Amino acid sequence: MDGAGPASDLDPGAIAACVGLALRPIMSGMSQTFADSRTTAASVAKWLVDKGRPDEAVSLLSAWAAAGPNDSAGQQLLAEALRIDPSARIAQMAFERMEGVQGDHTDLDALIQRFDEKELARLEAEMRRPSFRRAQMGYNNNIRFREQVFHVQTEDSGLDQPHIVTHLFADGGRIIKSHKRSYADQVSRPDVADFVRGLMKAQHLEMVLALREGRFDAVLEGREVGGIETLTEPPAVDIRKLASKKKQRAEAGAAAQAAQAAQPPAQKPPASRRPPVQPSPSKPAPPPPPNHFALQVLRSLSGGPESYAPPGEQVIIGSAGAVGLPGERFCHPHEAELTWKDSRLWLEDLEGGNGVFLRIRTPVELEFGDEFVVGDQLLRVEKNPVPDDGPDPDPTYFYSSPKWPSSFRVVQIFEGGAAGASVVARGNTLQVGSAIGDLVFPDDPLVGEQHCVIEEQAGAVVLTDLSSRTGVFVRIRGEQELAHGDELLVGRTRLVVDLSGAAV
Repeated sequence: MDGAGPASDLDPGAIAACVGLALRPIMSGMSQTFADSRTTAASVAKWLVDKGRPDEAVSLLSAWAAAGPNDSAGQQLLAEALRIDPSARIAQMAFERMEGVQGDHTDLDALIQRFDEKELARLEAEMRRPSFRRAQMGYNNNIRFREQVFHVQTEDSGLDQPHIVTHLFADGGRIIKSHKRSYADQVSRPDVADFVRGLMKAQHLEMVLALREGRFDAVLEGREVGGIETLTEPPAVDIRKLASKKKQRAEAGAAAQAAQAAQPPAQKPPASRRPPVQPSPSKPAPPPPPNHFALQVLRSLSGGPESYAPPGEQVIIGSAGAVGLPGERFCHPHEAELTWKDSRLWLEDLEGGNGVFLRIRTPVELEFGDEFVVGDQLLRVEKNPVPDDGPDPDPTYFYSSPKWPSSFRVVQIFEGGAAGASVVARGNTLQVGSAIGDLVFPDDPLVGEQHCVIEEQAGAVVLTDLSSRTGVFVRIRGEQELAHGDELLVGRTRLVVDLSGAAV
């Protein structure tokens, strides 16, 4: 920079070029915290530009570029400031400061004081706070119902017009019904973005369930007019999410037993030094623990008792437990544990076995890897594998059957864990049955003609029982509360939870 003229005569283009070339080693004294702050400053500046505050972004970048060592990180900040505004006077000051050019840098010093760590943290918090003005990305899904394909579309209008609209289309474009909700009273929430996403998802699923429940049949048949309906109550969505996370349990008890076993046994005193044994007075036997719940056997292929009424607060389901299910070949010694606490019954998967399955009463949300039982068929919902349909090195494409968009697949699991049939969803829907569906089991007498449907709606995979006679059972992973009348499936044995005579 020898021979440089006054600061006001510096060419912004030359400054930017010098910034890109004059890379210096990072000073050994720079702390990792300062480097992280510079990274944060770059992110915040980009956000300020997106928010329509470019002057503030230039000031922030220039301050953090000049406040630290003249290394590649600082030069990148300054180069970004000059890209935003090549004629910015404050960026020219930062360049002079970094290159040792003398001049009046009073305004730069003021900005360095202004954009300190505290102000940077405040801006970062503002940046991370999920506030938005524009509409969020909506949901678009097809749904097959009564041999017709409908389309459900949910849109957000943004904070300037805070409402969510869901349309139900039929016949390739005819709007059957519309739902509209305002969230004007929620726009000041710090988590407004997450709130709106959740509201969109619930309203989208609400429309899907309403169609399946027949609430729009009169509109579809032409006996009523659909139109738009403005709703004020929260979406009426009865979709459960069963326990599907494996809980990490501390093995403190086993560790304590192992530690105790490793200790040498205590030395017994000689017989002559032992105190005489005093006969203890007889005490009445403690009362037996109460029976808090019972399990009625609804189906068993191996005999055994008709019901189980195990005493105590903790009961093991498994061949080595109080609910032993004798003869059940698919029952592990320790499948699950039933716990009675605070007058409520909880089921916890103990892992390692074939699992315990709960019959669903309402639609449930599944995760990839979740297992469910239809009739005597064990099925698992999986994410579709990454397509590998590119050309070979020649390059030549392999000829194949046509592919269609698919959200997930369902895989049949055979005895021993081998994979059987694998069916991908057509679009976002897959139906299971004995006569109608994508995955058909004509030889299983426990599978209904149209047994259940799995759909990807609003980013969630939802399993719905189509009023089947024998039900749909989902495997529990983790801890799940049970209610009176819940049905459990262990192997091929079905049990019904009975809390009618619970002892509190």
